[in-house]
Amino acid sequence: MQKSVKILHQARQRLTGIVASMALFSLSLLVTACEEEFFSELDWLRPDIIVTAGSSIQAAVDAAAPGDMILIKPGLYREAILVDKPNITLRGSGGVVIENPGGKEDGIRVTANGDGFELYHVTLRDFEENGVIMIRADDYVLSHVTTVNCGEYGLFPIASSHGLIEYCIASGHTDSGIYIGQCEDTEMYHNKTFENVIGLEIENCSKVVASYNQSYNNAAGVLIILLPGLRVTTSSDILFTKNKVFDNNHVNFSEPGGGFENYVPSGSGVLVVGTDNTRLEQNKVMGNNFLGIAVVSTTLLGGLAGMPDEAFETIEPNPDGVRVVNNVVKNNGAAPPTLPIPVPGVDLFWDGSGEDNCWRNNNYGSSYPATLPICPD
Repeated sequence: MQKSVKILHQARQRLTGIVASMALFSLSLLVTACEEEFFSELDWLRPDIIVTAGSSIQAAVDAAAPGDMILIKPGLYREAILVDKPNITLRGSGGVVIENPGGKEDGIRVTANGDGFELYHVTLRDFEENGVIMIRADDYVLSHVTTVNCGEYGLFPIASSHGLIEYCIASGHTDSGIYIGQCEDTEMYHNKTFENVIGLEIENCSKVVASYNQSYNNAAGVLIILLPGLRVTTSSDILFTKNKVFDNNHVNFSEPGGGFENYVPSGSGVLVVGTDNTRLEQNKVMGNNFLGIAVVSTTLLGGLAGMPDEAFETIEPNPDGVRVVNNVVKNNGAAPPTLPIPVPGVDLFWDGSGEDNCWRNNNYGSSYPATLPICPD
């Protein structure tokens, strides 16, 4: 009887071992399959070309096929880059600095052939005109890009739609740190602009969302504007929400003989100039010496620039359908500048132009006029 029990126990042990081995083997197969599936999902992160310090990013772009991802290793790259083919991705891997080698206007220039361009984790500095300029290049991403002292503009997409600009930093530009012009369907999140003439500018654009950005120590924090004389003659459907715009009291250091940037008053927080269906909600706008949030006609800024009335015939210059709701707009207007057109320094300003503009539930200390139209619930 005891011998039979021992034989049965040994058989059970062998069977348990076999089952355990089969289970481990099955688990191993499952893990291997999951690993293969996992890494196959990361194929898009595997670079097609790797650039190391001492070699050329431009040479890699020239060698790349449309759709390639170029990984840039840490280092200082003294060159300007032209992207003239679609779906190229440049991805820095920490500590990538692209510096003007001397006499170059643009750090990275993307042409109309460069749809689908993506740029990640690089710093550009000391170019003469622009850090990154994109002309009619749609479906782009600019992420974790820093531009320092790159002439007029840090990031400069123009006539480039379906874009995302996120976690970028721009400082030291004589026009705008981050600018989008004549663009549609653009999103701007978590960016930081400081020590520019204009921190963040949205010019003649539609269908734009700008959220969680910070703009400080510029001459003007944010400019949302419709200007005459451009191919696109309307601007509407802009959502500006949950941003921080504060202490924009830097001297206007734009280059003499420039454009409207020469006439943007120092001490301005958020200027909404002539755009329609613009909504400003849950922003904090504080400590700007001239204006907190201003809603005005393009002709007002044009008047500061000395432009004649006929200059505005190509656009409808008055803001319509602007909503200013649930913002904190405090401690603005302490030291307004002396202007050819008298404008008081206040938290909330409206020049009376346009139709269907309204304000509601803002935390503010001063306004002009003293009573502003109230938005319906």
